[in-house]
Amino acid sequence: YQRRVHGSPGDTQHWTMGRRPGKCYRYCKNKPYPKSRFCRGVPDAKIRIYDVGMRKKDANEYPCCVHVISGERQQISSEALEAGRITANKYLIKFAGKEAFHMRVRVHPWHVLRINKMLSCAGADRLQTGMRGAFGKPTGTAARVDLGQILLSVRTRDQFKDQTVEALRRCKDKFAGRHLVVVSRNWGFTGIERKEYETLRANGDLAPKGVHVERRHRRGRITKNNYY
Repeated sequence: YQRRVHGSPGDTQHWTMGRRPGKCYRYCKNKPYPKSRFCRGVPDAKIRIYDVGMRKKDANEYPCCVHVISGERQQISSEALEAGRITANKYLIKFAGKEAFHMRVRVHPWHVLRINKMLSCAGADRLQTGMRGAFGKPTGTAARVDLGQILLSVRTRDQFKDQTVEALRRCKDKFAGRHLVVVSRNWGFTGIERKEYETLRANGDLAPKGVHVERRHRRGRITKNNYY
């Protein structure tokens, strides 16, 4: 797999190796291989931003929540996660507005991918050693995801539910395998169902905790945290 790289008009053209196809790294065949003091020289993951949009908005602002759920046990490269994040972000900014959503990537690419580089130039058979010392060098990172794991979540207002579903449908096309886009029954990123959330909020039983809430229990010692 080779591609031609074009420099400025005065430069000569040269050849570099392209990235391996994703099918080489898609399956969870080996043990997790994280970056450590034994595994050094790991390139940075392509995805650097995991929270996009109005991430400081209160939990009450965005009641609707939509997820991308993994349909397979596999590895997803950091390049694919970044491509999906950019795709969903651009669509939501265009059709919902940049102040109408908060998107969070829920998986992180900790697993280090390796490549055993082989020479392909003339006379390479004199230089390379075949499968001797075939443990490869770090070439990238990927997230190991399980069946039914949430890959990406967006909280927004109810009026932008259809736009959010379409944005995440486009996003999941960047990942190998079959995945689902589902609308959550919970309120935003909280773990409380919407009907129950509204009841608890009306009774004053919810303590705000940023994008989440904490349920106040009417038991225990009276302290500053549970007195209301």
